[in-house]
Amino acid sequence: MEVLAGWVSLVLCVYGLKAEFVNSTCVFPFLYGDIIYYNCISIHSNYDWCSLDKKFRGRWRYCTGKDPPMCTFPFLFRKKLFYSCTKEGYILDRSWCSLTKNYNENRKWKQCSPHK
Repeated sequence: MEVLAGWVSLVLCVYGLKAEFVNSTCVFPFLYGDIIYYNCISIHSNYDWCSLDKKFRGRWRYCTGKDPPMCTFPFLFRKKLFYSCTKEGYILDRSWCSLTKNYNENRKWKQCSPHK
């Protein structure tokens, strides 16, 4: 009976948290410790997670396939502004975008759709 009571408590706890955490949106970039992260991380976890606040305050949730970091447009690459994904500078002839306004400064990027 104790085991059942423990499971019921866990289910109620998770169900209660679901409203705030599962339906909340990841915030990118976010500060965790002294480091700024531009995508989901797996620090202190076996699964990727993200912060729900710009500066991590203990509110987080696990990431899903719908949580990729967003491209930032326009972004500066070399001496040119880009308003969409580009193949410029990528040796595999695939499109990419910057995750910050200034790629030259931050060097944070992600691959765009292979069809672009």
